[in-house]
Order: sequence, then C-alpha cells, then structure tokens
Amino acid sequence: MPKRMPNDLSVGDVAKRAGVAVSTLHYYEAEGLIQSWRTPANHRRYDRAELRRIAIIRVAQSVGVPLAEIKSALDTVPRDRKVTAQQWEAVSRRWQARLSERIGLLERLRDQLGFCIGCGCLSLKSCPLYNAGDGLAVHGPGPRRWHGDSLEKPEN
Repeated sequence: MPKRMPNDLSVGDVAKRAGVAVSTLHYYEAEGLIQSWRTPANHRRYDRAELRRIAIIRVAQSVGVPLAEIKSALDTVPRDRKVTAQQWEAVSRRWQARLSERIGLLERLRDQLGFCIGCGCLSLKSCPLYNAGDGLAVHGPGPRRWHGDSLEKPEN
C-alpha cells in the first residue's frame, strides 16, 4: 500500500513547496488570499489545497494581475470542496482580455524597440518611434505608439 501524504502542511513546508518565502505566505494570508489554522500548540498549518491557490497567485502576479483582482477572482472559488475545472475556467476568463492586451503591448515593444536600440542609427527621419511636433500628445500621456494608437492626428 502506498504511503498516504498528510493533507496539512507546516508554513515551512508550504513555503518550500510553493517556492516562496514564509513572509510571503504571511502576507498572502493577511490579504485574505490564502488561509491557515493553528494547532493546539499554536503552529500554523495549511491545507495542501492552498498550494494551488498560491500557484495561481504567483502566475497571475507574474503577468501583472493586481493582488486585489486575484483575491476577487479567488473569492469566487469554494474552499470547502475540490475546485472543478469549470470553476477554474471561470476564474481564468476574467483575465483573458487583460492578458491579450498585455501580449499585444509586449509584441509592439519587441517589434519597435529594436529600431532605436538595435541599429544605433538614431535617425529621426526613418525611426518609427519618432513623434514630430509631439503630434501624439492629443491622444493622451504616455507611450502612445506602444499602446497601439494611430500615428495620425485626430480630425478636429
């Protein structure tokens, strides 16, 4: 008979398994993203299922989803029973538009940034990033071309 793994883990075990610092687990718990309980000896214990939540938190953070949004999404997932594939799918749909927008921005950055850094010519006549007369200011602040704005001034 195979050895059965315990369902609860110490804070150190969770930190090691999740690849985060113990202080990160404490922070996530304070923010309501994960939860633990205390033993009679006042030792913090986590259900093994919290590892999945921590993985989702870490991946979502790595692509720029704010912790408040992560919490909002995770709050829709039940804690008292196994999470279904449909429930995780519903959580992921919340971030698909954000991720698609971010992918587009990263692709534009990759494709346009090399014109000034890659060739080193710094030609203002042929550089696709050049903004003659600050014409893109009418579209708002920030890197307008990388946000996908038109290169032309809007009609008045």
